Amino acid sequence: KRVGKTNQKLGYEEIRKLAMQSSKFYWDEQICEGATLEDIDWLFVEKEFIPLYEKTSKRNVVGKPKDLLMSLGCIKNNIPTNAGILLFGKNPQKFFINAYIALARYKGKEVFNEKLDYKEFTGNLLRQIDDCNGYIVEHTALMSKLVPGEVRRTDISEYGRFSVREIITNAVCHRDYDDQGGKIIVKMLDDRIEFYNIGGLPKWITPKNIASEQYSRNPAVAKVLSKVEYIEELGEGWDKIFKEHREHLLKPRMPEIKPSTNSTLVTLFSTREKFEEEKFVDLNERQKKAVEFIIKNKKITNKEYQSLNNVSRATASRELMELVKQGILAQSGKGRGSHFTLNA
Repeated sequence: KRVGKTNQKLGYEEIRKLAMQSSKFYWDEQICEGATLEDIDWLFVEKEFIPLYEKTSKRNVVGKPKDLLMSLGCIKNNIPTNAGILLFGKNPQKFFINAYIALARYKGKEVFNEKLDYKEFTGNLLRQIDDCNGYIVEHTALMSKLVPGEVRRTDISEYGRFSVREIITNAVCHRDYDDQGGKIIVKMLDDRIEFYNIGGLPKWITPKNIASEQYSRNPAVAKVLSKVEYIEELGEGWDKIFKEHREHLLKPRMPEIKPSTNSTLVTLFSTREKFEEEKFVDLNERQKKAVEFIIKNKKITNKEYQSLNNVSRATASRELMELVKQGILAQSGKGRGSHFTLNA
């Protein structure tokens, strides 16, 4: 390469990255050194992957599981490829020590605050995606709100559900597995989630054109994930992420993408404060049942609330008035004629 007026030799890392980006070499398609067919989790392949593959492809798998993995580029010459071990290995971390997701959840908005939890999602890539996504969904808010002018309630997630899963999947699918010096890191804070991935963006892809350009650092991994609909086969994932943000009822800040030479940081921003500003309420199960009752029966009385939820008159009064204060219900009448309707 040329630096100023002098020519300098390319280092190993630069040569490797240039080779990968020019599609002359794909790490995930290479034979996994030291692996054998015994390292494949055939029970997972037969009991979990194949049923999912058949469901999404709408066709039955003919032949042996080994034949399917060969057709997907996960076995070559009776030896698992790197993709085969990552996707179907009994213990992928035996071969690739940092091929997992590390997640930390913090109190507040800064990483130097108290760490509330730390998790490592290991195993094959499909399980990592499912487990990490499940944890984030479990530990982020899902609020309930009545749609103005309509007698129905809608649940609004703190983060777009598709966006969270797609970004996790993108990180797993497109990370630089040849670089085992780091792992995928997820940091959950009160106002955002940060996803750190090993491997920068290809030089022709930028945060501005990421929705219109397509590139697979690991095409064999991407092929398998697309076959079971973990990723968008036509590369429409970022289009859908942006669309989900535009259509979100709370209009969250758009995702932020910060690439560097050897890594990429994607940040999703919370709508928690907007929940509070808009006075959305996190209903308890009794209140949810009451709203559904009103939708069906037009109104509810204190006595009906008591009977519906098996609670005392005092509890019914308190929880109904909470809904009134939140603007969800309107109270009409007095005494025995008092009842509550949707404040649509």
